[in-house]
Amino acid sequence: MTELTAGDMAPDFSLPRNGGGAVSLSDFAGKPVILYFYPKDDTSGCTTEAIDFSGLAADFEKLGALVIGVSPDSVKSHDKFSAKHSLSVVLASDEEHKALEAYGVWKEKSMYGKTYMGVERSTFLIDGSGKIAETWRKVKVAGHAAAVLKATQAL
Repeated sequence: MTELTAGDMAPDFSLPRNGGGAVSLSDFAGKPVILYFYPKDDTSGCTTEAIDFSGLAADFEKLGALVIGVSPDSVKSHDKFSAKHSLSVVLASDEEHKALEAYGVWKEKSMYGKTYMGVERSTFLIDGSGKIAETWRKVKVAGHAAAVLKATQAL
């Protein structure tokens, strides 16, 4: 699969979300969406990233933008994670890896000489027309949410 880049149409998805119900990209047509993919609820990097995006949620809302975090964890896990850290971002569950694969972030990884499949921490800024405006791959968490906010402000 070719990697998605700026200018590509963002693949639509419909996934169960924290707090019940589902979230679909098409529900937000005309509005910017920040779609960030992360490996696992309640791990240090993922917690920091979710807290950072939640801390800037009001700034994203002023721009009419929605932030959606996606991982292969269950909705139940997302609900616990969200409550524990008072998160204000939408967390979508992709246990079947459909969105993860559509966005090319379900990848072979290696740790301590063992290979396994997992999520490559990545973020996609999607403009109101459904096109990818910017991508961040192999994200380093420190300062990332603020960089995404700056890019969203430039739309």
